[in-house]
Amino acid sequence: MADGSAGPAMGAAAPPAVLAGLSGAALHFAGALKSTPPGAALPFDLTLAALALLLPALALMLCAEARRWRLAPALGLPLAAAAALWLWLVLAGAWSRSAGILAAKLPEAVLLGPAMLLAGLAIGAEARARRAFCAATLAIGALTAATVAWGLATEQVVLGGTAGTTPPDQLRVQYQLAGLAIASAAGLAAIRAAEARLHRRPAAALRWGAVLAGLALAALLPGGRAALAGLVLAAGLAPALRLWRGGRPLDALAWALLAALAIFAGLALLLLDPSRVEGLRTLERLADPAIGISSGRAPLWAAALREAGGTAPFGLGPGGFAIAAGHGERRGLHPHSHALEALAEGGLPGFALWLIAFGGAGVAACALGARAEPGRAARIAALVLPMAVAVLVSTDLGNRMAWFALGLALSLGIGAGPRPAAAIPGSRRRDV
Repeated sequence: MADGSAGPAMGAAAPPAVLAGLSGAALHFAGALKSTPPGAALPFDLTLAALALLLPALALMLCAEARRWRLAPALGLPLAAAAALWLWLVLAGAWSRSAGILAAKLPEAVLLGPAMLLAGLAIGAEARARRAFCAATLAIGALTAATVAWGLATEQVVLGGTAGTTPPDQLRVQYQLAGLAIASAAGLAAIRAAEARLHRRPAAALRWGAVLAGLALAALLPGGRAALAGLVLAAGLAPALRLWRGGRPLDALAWALLAALAIFAGLALLLLDPSRVEGLRTLERLADPAIGISSGRAPLWAAALREAGGTAPFGLGPGGFAIAAGHGERRGLHPHSHALEALAEGGLPGFALWLIAFGGAGVAACALGARAEPGRAARIAALVLPMAVAVLVSTDLGNRMAWFALGLALSLGIGAGPRPAAAIPGSRRRDV
């Protein structure tokens, strides 16, 4: 199979599973799709449409008669911490000074967050849903890369908005979302190239290598530095994991070294002639001598630590950071780090619960991935790593993509198999 998993025969769950995978990808990358001309031209809200398709498809998939789910014990602590974090955020909202940010972010975190976590768990665990999700991610990444490149080249479209009319915050978020879609697709393309190498199909390996190169080049255009870091991790580590688990440790090491060499070669070219980065907005931002100031993250991180210390142990409450830091009700000026936001707004309890939920999920995913099917583990890594970078240095607790990625990571601890056959009346049950 495409992801190296051996799913069961086609059954009642197949159509809902495929629909869940496709609609889940559309919802996860809805922001990137909206940055393309076709997505921007839709007469309806793509996010709501994808959610409307995803929820019933998930319900049908999970209730299908031919499936049953088994959860590894390692999932218990991260899932319990996530649930406790949602409850704590609701309680902490009682002392938040924010009105607008609180009303917008808290429902996204505590209502949409659990739904996205469940979706990530289910789609990552079900083989058909996972394959559909990966196929859709490749298509979305390629579409986003092509339209971003075309729009910037023709100066007609800037990430889904007319040049000069897109608000700064919206433009910043759009290029970040476009970069995340491209990075995830690049990681999956790199895995396909590695698998072609495993199966001794050089022509396929070259084709997927070309796709990877195109996506990597496209990631240099929008300006998203965190997305570029996520692409490097996904395209460097996920294929190496696939090769290692496929019994080719030397090839895995060679892949990782080749990825590192490509990075150092690019940096060397940049240092030798900085003019080469002209037009490559991501590299232009990386080459900026004032990168620490221009990104704005260092002052936000310092302010988050300062406010966390001043309001310990219970924090500012959800949405309270922007006001305390002197920015008013401007949600875009959050701490740009899940951990620091949990510490500043959720206090010590919020930070501890976040660390157990997300940090514990990372530890559990590494342990569970070592026993999971190689293709499945590698694909989950390719999808989660770009978002993990964004969680650490970019997004906020209300971002649904972070909760979906958390579910994907934990899905490595879920196994699905056929339900036991119904007992025949008058027969005795035997355990074999």
